[in-house]
Amino acid sequence: MRKIFVSGCYDIIHAGHIQFFREARELGDFLTVSFASKEVLWFHKERKSSLPDEHKQALLNGLTVVDEVVVGEGLDEGIDFREHFLRIRPDVLAVTEDDKYSPLKRALCEEVGAEYVVLPKTPPEFAPISTTDIVRYIRAPQVAPLRVDFGGGWLDVPKFALEGGYVVNCAISPTVSLQDWPYERNAGLGGSGAWALINGKNGVEAELDLGVGWQDPAVISETGLCVWRSGPKPELEIKHNADFLRGMIALYWTGKQHDTPGTVENARDFDAIETAGKTARDAVWASSLEGLAEAVKQSYAVQVAEGMDKLPGEGESESVIPVEFLKSILAKKYCGGGFGGYALYLCADEETRDGLCEIEGFRAVEPYVLSGV
Repeated sequence: MRKIFVSGCYDIIHAGHIQFFREARELGDFLTVSFASKEVLWFHKERKSSLPDEHKQALLNGLTVVDEVVVGEGLDEGIDFREHFLRIRPDVLAVTEDDKYSPLKRALCEEVGAEYVVLPKTPPEFAPISTTDIVRYIRAPQVAPLRVDFGGGWLDVPKFALEGGYVVNCAISPTVSLQDWPYERNAGLGGSGAWALINGKNGVEAELDLGVGWQDPAVISETGLCVWRSGPKPELEIKHNADFLRGMIALYWTGKQHDTPGTVENARDFDAIETAGKTARDAVWASSLEGLAEAVKQSYAVQVAEGMDKLPGEGESESVIPVEFLKSILAKKYCGGGFGGYALYLCADEETRDGLCEIEGFRAVEPYVLSGV
């Protein structure tokens, strides 16, 4: 009988583990699986076990491909199963290509004359997933807010980061979920960040992988009205409950989607963007609606200079909004990278905001604060 031995944390059993067990079992006649005890998990990873050891042992024993299950209780990192290995004296120790403890395991094999076999990576039968991914998915919220930005946009993109710069944004409701998405898609409100969050992904990493910035997942996870320091990663300076913005925010759908990654390389005035971010930052500290409106005006001026169309409320499109509302619209700008998507309108009072939202294309949103202020 050719005895095969494998080891791991196996804290949450998934299809990738089953595939590995099956491929290891094909190397011989009898498969022993060792998993790290709850004490070992805590000692080396400072992580609680997903199940009591006896439940995990019963679960693994119930797999038809597994012949024996043992619990690794040694505190030597990477070879917590040493005692069982020396007792069983298997013919083969099977590992994956990315095993971090190869030298230790090879030395252990030499003690008993076992063969050290690295199983080549084979096409996964299901999309790969890790225990960390599963835990994130379980912990993921059922709903998430989207966001509007006031000043400093683009300074969250690592290659455009400016020391001393600020990015100011606010999470908004209604929220979105996997079943309900009450907004247009690709609209400049951070939808990809929200989608990543409710699917249990690391939103910041997902956005940076797209070549854009971290502001969307940062504020969507934090919620509230936030000031972030410009840099390669989110660094929160202040979180405000945004009470002075309630009843003052409307969104206008421009009628076309936008593509933030496609506009990253556009020529733009980063000095003016930095100024708008600082103006918005000071306004948050002062709880000033007027100051935030000034930052929005500064941001919009950059967008128009970049080539974006003027928004309703000025020029040829002025007739879209009744004259009586114009004097109470404090400021407006495209959300996110612009060139389509939603635009933010900041109003002087709730009556103006609600009246504006009776016009086709406009809708009311409110600040969303989960906790912390």
